[in-house]
Amino acid sequence: MATIAAETEEGSRGRRSFRLSPSAISYLQAMPLIGILAFFFLLPIAMIAVVSFWDYDFAGLYPDFLTMNYTDTLGSWVTWKTYLNTLKFTAIVWGLTLLIGFWVAYFLAFHIRKTSTQMILFLICTVPFMTSNIIRMISWIPVLGRNGLVNSALIKMGIIPQPIEWLLYSDFAVVLAMVHLYTLFMVTPIFNTLMRIDRSLFEAARDAGASGWQVLWNVVIPLAKPGMAIGTIFVVTLVMADFSTVQVMSGGQSASVALMMKNQMSLLQYPAAAANAVVLLAVVLLMVAAILRVVDIRKEL
Repeated sequence: MATIAAETEEGSRGRRSFRLSPSAISYLQAMPLIGILAFFFLLPIAMIAVVSFWDYDFAGLYPDFLTMNYTDTLGSWVTWKTYLNTLKFTAIVWGLTLLIGFWVAYFLAFHIRKTSTQMILFLICTVPFMTSNIIRMISWIPVLGRNGLVNSALIKMGIIPQPIEWLLYSDFAVVLAMVHLYTLFMVTPIFNTLMRIDRSLFEAARDAGASGWQVLWNVVIPLAKPGMAIGTIFVVTLVMADFSTVQVMSGGQSASVALMMKNQMSLLQYPAAAANAVVLLAVVLLMVAAILRVVDIRKEL
């Protein structure tokens, strides 16, 4: 009997020795997701970084390790001017989408009482996303064109004697189209944040003698910062990577970094485009890191 008990105890010890710790189980459960991210996210970025050091000519690509593509990119005034133009579009579009998106989200969250009405109005905001970006951009042409709806209406009302030329194929048209395309990416996270605010905080602030604007400035806006930060990340990354809006709405009269990369790829200059992509990725990551340093979005996630 003692021998059987000893063997049983030894077997139980062996079984316990193969038991995984909770942390190891967590890592095993995360392995599929890690594999997917590595294959579809990290591997393409690594390939772009590798190709950015290759040599090329009109005939093909040649694996090498050259810094020529980076020196040509960072040493050109045209490139710096293009980056400044892209940052200009990003700053203007971000400011307008933040202003519009906050007030739309504020109206939906605090002035619409019924949840069903909130959802209906929110879905109405998403209706434009049921069509292609190109179609939505092209729809502005008959509105802003020389003989478009805006110019025709202003001339008929006697406000202007002749059509306004800068409404279309200009930086104004680019910004207008981007605001139209990306405002919803600011509305959604801000609305989600505002809906989580405890309404008793407003009553406490009013009982303390705060006015409506003081409640907005000292209670609503500070608590909405995580949603603003998430919306800012969405808008900044989308604008920095947008080339179709700049190309269509500026009529080829303006430029962006993404449009420059698209032109390089059309000329089969893939290593130069890859170098620009790496630099653009670094700039975007720095901007996102700066946002995360200012606002802690973990409260929203």
